[in-house]
Amino acid sequence: MARPVLACLDLEGVLVPEIWINVAKKTGISELRLTTRDIADYDLLMKRRLGILDQHRLTLPDIQAVIATMEPLEGASEFLAWLRERCQVIILSDTFYEFAQPLMQRLAYPSIFCNRLEVDQKGRIVNYHLRQPDQKRQSVIALKGLQFLVVAAGDSYNDTSMLAEADSGIFFRPPDAISKEFPQFPVTQTYVELKEAFRKAGGLRP
Repeated sequence: MARPVLACLDLEGVLVPEIWINVAKKTGISELRLTTRDIADYDLLMKRRLGILDQHRLTLPDIQAVIATMEPLEGASEFLAWLRERCQVIILSDTFYEFAQPLMQRLAYPSIFCNRLEVDQKGRIVNYHLRQPDQKRQSVIALKGLQFLVVAAGDSYNDTSMLAEADSGIFFRPPDAISKEFPQFPVTQTYVELKEAFRKAGGLRP
């Protein structure tokens, strides 16, 4: 019996713009432009971000105000709707529920597995808590254990273990350096190409 297909998608860079880059643009703090496309060690990246937020006295409401102005990438909502008509979809992201909610509304509320922030009474972000280490890969392992055929798509260093663990892994608009470092994953640049890659990998209808 064929296994049911389950699609696992990264959020930022695949369906929505990079949150931290938008915060950097709105605040003028260029140090916040670095993302998982630039730094592979997520803990190092987040500790650096929290230090910058503390230095500039930026709070969670400040960041949420920026996120409230963001829209999905052009064509992302249509792609996600197309995919959800053909298989089950879960977004696996290293963002935080406190950031993601407005974006999930704009994407018609897909399922998302992500992390949590620790915030003090003044709205200052004092820490972050991962669901579990390498949660994207661990989620794929669990889903495969439930007998799903998992097809995954991402764009950054923190997606590569998820792509490797999936039955099929696909890059969507990755930086050249990352795609060259991980040549085993096919590269797509448009949602038309991503649809075709999912269709072939999962045997989905056109």
